[in-house]
Amino acid sequence: MNALLRYQADLLLRSQRWLPPVILYAAFLAVGVQSGQPVLDSLGYTAAALLPVAAWLVRVCVTAEPPAARACVAAARGPARAHLACLLTALIASVLLAVTATAVVTLISDPASNGHRIHVAPLRAAAAGLPATLACALLGTAVGALTNRPLLRSTGRAVPAMLLGALLSVVATGSPAQAAVDGLVTGSQTGRVPVPLLPLAGAALLTAGAFAAAARLTARRTS
Repeated sequence: MNALLRYQADLLLRSQRWLPPVILYAAFLAVGVQSGQPVLDSLGYTAAALLPVAAWLVRVCVTAEPPAARACVAAARGPARAHLACLLTALIASVLLAVTATAVVTLISDPASNGHRIHVAPLRAAAAGLPATLACALLGTAVGALTNRPLLRSTGRAVPAMLLGALLSVVATGSPAQAAVDGLVTGSQTGRVPVPLLPLAGAALLTAGAFAAAARLTARRTS
């Protein structure tokens, strides 16, 4: 699996197809996060904006190879393992974005609650913001895994389904991403810093299930 991950990471970097989603995420943060804003509000926005970007990175990874190259890798390593390496590469890229964005936003934001009434320690804010952002990264990759190849091969179906899935994952009640972001927004109002470990665990379980389903379907369709 390590060789497959190195291959997929090299393919992602050399293709430069990661640039549009990363630039879009940077633009989201530049517009929605300003220096001096309450830190927990800013971290909530940072987490929510990452979810569709993570889904997009999955699409970039699973569509990067030409069909002939994909067939060769699948024949050498197995179709399920090859597809799982694509998904894990996208997840790793999303996690790197999550860590970087959380650190930057924590540094430039005001360590205070909404209305600047209560002091919020930056380290405590980062300890709450990072799990929330990771939960959104996980759920975004799960959405990408379930709305792209091999489940949806047509671009006309995959892209709208991916965007709709990302939107619902952010706003739907009961979604781990919605719970994590809502916890940060509520914490900014009260001055209490919630650590969304339960949403993070839920997102991890959903992502593991989505990855397993996508890999299994890949193996069946190529067998």
